[in-house]
Order: sequence, then C-alpha cells, then structure tokens
Amino acid sequence: MQQWNLFIAFFRVGMLGYGGGPSSIPLVHKEVVEKYEWLTDDDFSDILALANTLPGPIATKMAGYIGYRVAGIFGMLNAVLATIIPTITLMIVLITSLNSLREEPWVNGMTQAVVPVVGVMLAKLTYDFFKKAQSNLGWVAAGVLGVASLLLMEWLHVHPGLLIFALLLYALLRPSKKREEQAP
Repeated sequence: MQQWNLFIAFFRVGMLGYGGGPSSIPLVHKEVVEKYEWLTDDDFSDILALANTLPGPIATKMAGYIGYRVAGIFGMLNAVLATIIPTITLMIVLITSLNSLREEPWVNGMTQAVVPVVGVMLAKLTYDFFKKAQSNLGWVAAGVLGVASLLLMEWLHVHPGLLIFALLLYALLRPSKKREEQAP
C-alpha cells in the first residue's frame, strides 16, 4: 500500500505540476506533509533547501529522496517514475497538439493564464515558510534574513545555492547554547 500511495502522490505532482519545478513544490508539500504526513514542515523545508542547491529538476530530486526515505530503493524508483511518466506523456501529446494550434489566440491565452496561478502558489508557500521561520527565529531575524537574501540575490546576483550553503555553514559552525553553557 505504501508503494501505491507513493506512486499516486507523485503521479499527481507530475500531472498537475504544470510550469516546472516552482509549480510542483507546493503540490509535493500538499501530498507529503499534509495528506500522507511522511514529512514534517521542518523536514520538507530542509529537503527543499538542499534540493535547490543541487543541479537538475527539483521535482525529481525531491521525489527520489522522499521515495527513498519512505520506502527505500524501490520507493525512490517508484516516486521518480511516477513524477516523470505524466510529464513525458503530456509533453508528447501537448507539444504535438499545441504545435499545430500555436497561432490560435486561445492557446496563447491558456499558456499566459497559468503564470499568475503559479505565482500565487509560490507566494502562499513563501508565506508559510516565512511564518515557520518567524516562529523559530523571531520576526526580526526572519525579516533580516529574508531582506538580506533578497538583496544579495537580486542586486548583487549571488546564486541562491551559495546563500543556502553559507547559511548551512553558519548553522554548523556557530557555537550552540548547550556548548556555551557547558564551558567552564
């Protein structure tokens, strides 16, 4: 039953994740955190942060890791296949169909209408992550990290992977409160 649930969860992501990785992230969250409860919000955030630093499509990286974590090697293969089979099938069908109709105004309107929907999905996920960061770090620290990250990425063109790496390095190297309390 676990393999079936993995397949269905990631098949839905593959079917409904129109627009690529950014649109599939909220769908993965809905399936693995909210519906099946395979991960907590913290686990999902960690996996998402690490997956963003690695090359390749985010949906397949997350499917592979989550599938492995839930059901081992076969879970990994199952989740990755469930994620890519709909994409491959739909891509062949849609590209063939839309290519023959590419000059039609309704086709242009359809593809342009998806953009704001994906934007809203990402905004909601961003809001949820910011609330989680605020509860762990406080408003000031979460706000400073958010604004600093935005400035570094947008104005100084620092790669998001470098920011995530720097934050992970800081978290690993900073002195913990327990170590400070134990010091003589």
